Amino acid sequence: MPAAASRPVCVLGLGLIGGSLLRRLADSGISAFGYNRSAATVDAAVADGYAASSDLDVTLRRAAEADATVVLATPFTALEAMVVAVRDTAPDCLLTDVVSVKEEVAELIERVHPNGRYVGGHPMAGTAQSGWAATDPTLFEGAMWMVTTHDDTDADDWLTVARMARAAGAYVVPAANDAHDRAAAAISHNPHLTAAVTATVGAGESDLALRLAAGSFRDGTRVAGTAPELQRAMLEANSIALLNTLSETIDRLIAARNALRDTGSVAVLVDDGHRARAKYEAIAGAEPEPITDVRIGDPDWQQELRRQAHRARVWMA
Repeated sequence: MPAAASRPVCVLGLGLIGGSLLRRLADSGISAFGYNRSAATVDAAVADGYAASSDLDVTLRRAAEADATVVLATPFTALEAMVVAVRDTAPDCLLTDVVSVKEEVAELIERVHPNGRYVGGHPMAGTAQSGWAATDPTLFEGAMWMVTTHDDTDADDWLTVARMARAAGAYVVPAANDAHDRAAAAISHNPHLTAAVTATVGAGESDLALRLAAGSFRDGTRVAGTAPELQRAMLEANSIALLNTLSETIDRLIAARNALRDTGSVAVLVDDGHRARAKYEAIAGAEPEPITDVRIGDPDWQQELRRQAHRARVWMA
């Protein structure tokens, strides 16, 4: 583990993602502590041997004293109150987050805490479960973790967040916020909507279809089992990018419907989908190719990281 990954970490929000991160870092020997407003969650975390508190002010004062990296791990709808608290109590701490949208978070932090240090993040990991009971210190093992990489991103701050992601077991994918949000809409947020549609249509007017349902229905609707309030917070925060992918989805389905009606064939959509799935399997099934020949802090390092990430490479240093 890189030495810089040993900087203390303060996690605000101990649900599936935040709690799993706290557990992984603490289990790795990193000084990690967290906050959650639910006393029951805090009690469960403490009972499992982790440092947690339901007192936000006390937690942030500890973060300020330790110069900890503060991880925002609450739903987007609760984020502004967290950023205000950080601004007022631990203004010099480096901020990152695990929220599934980046443009909206960056704009919120710029508005509420304009002098704050912030490098966004988004681990591409999760399950349909939530809460401390669902946390898993291996959740991020081998996962992709986007770390915001803009031309004005500070090299030391970027390295701190990237090394934290690596300490959690993830590969780092450098990306600009807007590019991340477009990608997340296509491969995460849009599937939540299509899963909801598939589940609703499959449920039908009787339980016959559900009794017959097997792997394709189970796998295609898994994320529909996520708590609705968590889904809404994620999807609605990325509404612009999601509208674009949703429009493309609708257009393709309409074209397939029309072709089926007029010619009896859905070949175009099925063939396109099969090719796309094969491309995904080729990338996901191979050992990630590392980003090479980039020294963080050298001229144009951010641009070169982004360029190589668009070729499916990841940062592993």
